[in-house]
Amino acid sequence: MRVQFLGTGGYHPNERRQTACIYLPDLGVVFDAGTAMFRLPSRLESNELTLFLSHAHLDHIAGLTYLLPAIGTGKLKKMTVYGTTPTLEAVRNHLFAKPVFPILPDLDFRALDGISEVHLPQGAVLTHHPLVSHPGGSTAYRIDWSGNDRTRGQSLAYVTDTTVDGTYTDFIRGVDLLIHECYFPDSATELAAMTGHSHTTPVARLASNAEVTRLLLVHVNPEDESDDPIGIARACSIFANTQIAEDSLTIRC
Repeated sequence: MRVQFLGTGGYHPNERRQTACIYLPDLGVVFDAGTAMFRLPSRLESNELTLFLSHAHLDHIAGLTYLLPAIGTGKLKKMTVYGTTPTLEAVRNHLFAKPVFPILPDLDFRALDGISEVHLPQGAVLTHHPLVSHPGGSTAYRIDWSGNDRTRGQSLAYVTDTTVDGTYTDFIRGVDLLIHECYFPDSATELAAMTGHSHTTPVARLASNAEVTRLLLVHVNPEDESDDPIGIARACSIFANTQIAEDSLTIRC
């Protein structure tokens, strides 16, 4: 399963990173619609997409307004958008309010409330879990794919905008790939707690305790454009198979 990191920054874009957008072309799935969404139309491998929104903060939804040309020309014929009811209402009523963006594209909104799993192409199944420590809340996602005659089963989890609070460890347990936010280094522990974000050491310990195979860090602080905004050596000392994701990185799960 290919994973394309279109946007790996948090809060606002900078010269190095756009905000949250992860694309799984083999399944036609996108996690979040941040400012990196402008990169998606040129990478489309299908005219149908399924988008899963973690929450409705602007760095995760602004890119929905960038899809109007692709939808209008028929390059993207169907776009299904999943999220909690408050998230979808925020998108419809505020992002696409007439004074803000007067044209609502033809999007199929589907609330996650009451839905335990979503069936995806190639036998993949998505489940979700609430994240309560971020202001306004967020949603974690997991995909399990049984594979086929030539490939083994695979799994990944996408977790952003949360502190490592112990409430979702079992939800992500054993995944091949954990994509997790790491907005702050350990030097900003108090600020991380105040804003409902994660910092380096707890994320690395989570990956180790949850027995995941690989950890990719995203949603890093845009005020630090260096190669190492979070202290990667510390993370790797706890969980060796850790990497800071970069925009346009493509990996195989």
